[in-house]
Amino acid sequence: MKILLTGGAGYIGSHTVVALVDAGFEPVVLDNFANSHPVVLDRLTSITGQPVPLERGDVLDTPWLEDVLRRQQPAGVVHFAGDKAVGESVAQPLKYFHNNIGGAISLLRAMEAVHAEAPETAPTLVFSSSATVYGDPASMPITEDFPRGHTNPYGHSKLVIEDMLYALNAARPAWRVGVLRYFNPVGAHPSGLIGEDPAGIPNNLMPYVAQVAVGQRDHLNVFGNDYATPDGTGVRDYIHVQDLAAGHVAAIKALLGRDESFTVNLGTGRGHSVLEVVRAFERASGRAIPYRIAPRRPGDVAQCWADPGLALRLLGWRATHSLDEMCADTWRWQSGNPNGYRS
Repeated sequence: MKILLTGGAGYIGSHTVVALVDAGFEPVVLDNFANSHPVVLDRLTSITGQPVPLERGDVLDTPWLEDVLRRQQPAGVVHFAGDKAVGESVAQPLKYFHNNIGGAISLLRAMEAVHAEAPETAPTLVFSSSATVYGDPASMPITEDFPRGHTNPYGHSKLVIEDMLYALNAARPAWRVGVLRYFNPVGAHPSGLIGEDPAGIPNNLMPYVAQVAVGQRDHLNVFGNDYATPDGTGVRDYIHVQDLAAGHVAAIKALLGRDESFTVNLGTGRGHSVLEVVRAFERASGRAIPYRIAPRRPGDVAQCWADPGLALRLLGWRATHSLDEMCADTWRWQSGNPNGYRS
């Protein structure tokens, strides 16, 4: 059973490819490699023992997407493709609205056009959303019925796409849509062959810490130590990318198994501060992580962690990896690939 993954060569997409193969599916990667590397496909072949089909192109090209869907005839689509850096979205909001919202519209129009040609099929889509749609929540942990908002254009783009999906699902009840609100993906495949390889200066904590540990950067900037948290630094729900990939497989199985759409959090249900992550990475790597306190970043919130109970009830899914495991797998990837996929 084929599953098409837009942005499938990216960080989360590549790990989901492995999880889908392990579950007996046939993943097809669609990517333009704007934020990923073609060598990922060779690494995936090494891990899975089989070649991964590739459709190279841009999700903004709707006619091309229609052609891909007609040729591949996937049972479902997982939509990862898009830009994801909070800081960059604040500096370049139009880029995020164009690529993220425009890309989603293009994909949905292509899926709708192909569905019109074969109305007996049920379009099935898993959308890669984010906990940023909760804005700056008033309390913790966050459940799916919390008020939504946004504190940056990245989160705004995810919120708009969610609203588009809900409107589409109301107008087209035959569609099966799973919205997965990620918290903070970290870690790497235990083989050390695939992991997070951000272009330029990392925008997220874990890859930056890893680059400091491997000697690529002198120190970590900790953005704010005056938040209302136990040690003053920001608290986030870090989830191992392996757990996240398993969540996508569970979502696909649930959508294909019943005609019911859903929205669920994918997180651990526990928050860790920036300094907790630094100490855990020092344990994993055996190296000191020098850091400096810097001003808060625009768009950041003090704390954010999930109530993942609905995902357990609906999908039978829960996160199983600890922070120490997340750091150990990240260090294995980073130390074995100090320049990422450009090594």
